[in-house]
Amino acid sequence: MRFDEHASKVLLEQVGVPVPPGLLAPEHGPLTAPFSLPWVLKAQVLTGGRGKAGGVRIVQSMEEAEAARSAILGRTIGGKKPTAIRVEPCLKVEREMYLSLTVHRASARLLATAGRHGGIEVESAPKDSLRVEPFSAALGLEEYQIRNLFFHLDLPIALLRPFADLVRALARLFLEERLLVLEINPLAVTAEGKLVALDAKVEADDHRVIQSPRLAALVDPRHDDPLEVRARQAGLSFHTLQGRIGMMVNGAGLAMATMDILHAHGLPAANFLDLGGGADAAAMRQALDLLLEDPKVEAVCVNIFGGILSCAEVAKALVGAVASNPPAKPVVVRLSGNRAEEGLRLLDTARIANVHPVETLDAAMEKLHTLTGVRAPAHAHTDIPPAPTRRTPPASPAPFPLGAGTRVLVQGITGKQGQLHTRLMQEYGTQVVAGVTPGKGGTTVLGVPVYHTVEAACARHAIDASILFVPAPLAPDAILEAAACGIPWIVCITDGIPQQDMLRVLEKTRSLGCRIIGPNCPGLIVPGGTKIGIMPASIFSPGPIAVLSRSGTLTYETVARLSAAGLGQKVCIGVGGDPFVGSSFTDLAPLVVADPDVQALVVLGEIGGSAEEELGEFLKKVGIGIPLVGFVAGRTAPRGKRLGHAGAILEDTDPGPEAKILRMQQRGYTMAPTLDHIPQLVASLLTAP
Repeated sequence: MRFDEHASKVLLEQVGVPVPPGLLAPEHGPLTAPFSLPWVLKAQVLTGGRGKAGGVRIVQSMEEAEAARSAILGRTIGGKKPTAIRVEPCLKVEREMYLSLTVHRASARLLATAGRHGGIEVESAPKDSLRVEPFSAALGLEEYQIRNLFFHLDLPIALLRPFADLVRALARLFLEERLLVLEINPLAVTAEGKLVALDAKVEADDHRVIQSPRLAALVDPRHDDPLEVRARQAGLSFHTLQGRIGMMVNGAGLAMATMDILHAHGLPAANFLDLGGGADAAAMRQALDLLLEDPKVEAVCVNIFGGILSCAEVAKALVGAVASNPPAKPVVVRLSGNRAEEGLRLLDTARIANVHPVETLDAAMEKLHTLTGVRAPAHAHTDIPPAPTRRTPPASPAPFPLGAGTRVLVQGITGKQGQLHTRLMQEYGTQVVAGVTPGKGGTTVLGVPVYHTVEAACARHAIDASILFVPAPLAPDAILEAAACGIPWIVCITDGIPQQDMLRVLEKTRSLGCRIIGPNCPGLIVPGGTKIGIMPASIFSPGPIAVLSRSGTLTYETVARLSAAGLGQKVCIGVGGDPFVGSSFTDLAPLVVADPDVQALVVLGEIGGSAEEELGEFLKKVGIGIPLVGFVAGRTAPRGKRLGHAGAILEDTDPGPEAKILRMQQRGYTMAPTLDHIPQLVASLLTAP
């Protein structure tokens, strides 16, 4: 979540960083301020280029101020209307510089950057004008690093102490609030020789905003689309887009893939809406209201794959939501997976006006074409020539290290989700030997002994893997507790962990020898052996295919297709959809491809990041030959929006999905244009001479 300049400066003031005095001007009535003219009037808008667009004006008189206020509020800047105007005194400035603290995804580090030139985009600054100091999320910015930044800027020595105080305050705010970006551009030296933040930009982690009263108090809903504000209040992951078809899907990865499918059929999505697991009648009604009230929406596509979520329960919820108030626009409902036939029967029997149940995505697209009158475009997908990769025998063959004998600890076993998935894992045959919930030690759950601490559980049981059902604020500590006790595999299902918290965990566990799966993941399964996760067991079948994925629902859709085609799986691992995960595709690949039973590898990726390409590069570098099928969801995603998964974002500097797909092809992938292509591509690679 981005904050405007005014909110950003309020945060800086709270920690003692010098900023110009300022206030928000009223939209109407007299302009007054407790400082003398000349003033600077600054549009508050979440986009760059304010100055060039006329959103920043220096005024010498009250008459100029009144005229500038009207002009600024009437402008559109970067496609957005200003929500307010900040008024500041016009300071005399001797020098402008750049200073920022950021979370850097590619290097998985925090960076402090100082630039000798301010007021420009840092990407366009001469390289020698920048000083970058990587620092630890766990330890913070060191004093010598602050000095390095100071002397790089070539400031007068008299400013060393105020500069150090300013940077310490910034670092404290950055770390305490788990910010993603904290930028001062420009940082100025005034004519009086004082340091002051002339402009400021803060981007906060959405997951942290939920946890932090200080950040939540500064959220200005006027910057967001009203529908997005309502969705956020309802707990829905929702973004408005520019298409014509409303979209409601369970799972971020599947939602991105559905968005791509709609686009390919000439039916671009009007929104991104991940229903997640909250498919009760109230959530369905709220979600449908959001979609149907959007004037751009001509029809709605509901795409549900029932994993743990029951399609029958989704159908009941939908009937309960609309039976007495049928939708005014067509709603096409595709149900597949767990109890899908029952769900479709319920919808057929209900006969609700404007609700059209279908079994497949192809049928959903055909129905949407009929209902909207949009002609289907010529099908662009052609046969994809398989990459010429044969399976080479592993140099040191070894079975995947988890299986039927794996002994599992459940952290958070006494909670609702912990109990549900413990039971489902037990039904699959997973050996759950112990559970941990502080304060519940000495009890039992589903026949499993519960302990206060992981240490106590490990003292009584041999533990091969732990799985966490722990709330986001407590999950980082729970991971560290399991790692400190020497548990080799730690599976973190939890969603909503701030990025900086996960970086701290990774720093602290790097030398402990554990493998962390997740966070924000479905876990892992060895079909016929063990399930350490939340995936629906019924769709998996033993076989020679390994699946690595960033998305749970994409995994389920793909595995269901593979199993239906007679292509069983050896191991399936969801690494998680966050920017920072414990084990990457590349970390896990040596264990997967060392198993001689694995004959092909399917990688289900998303926009954002480079984990997929790095895996292909690794396999080529070490000379491991294996048929490799790739898929990328979110190819039609707009830039700058996080689509459900925190890691699924196209940054401004990202060359885009097509470049990602090309890089993957260059690294040995056979790329599947749709989920339906995956089984046929895998089969063709397995039978290739």
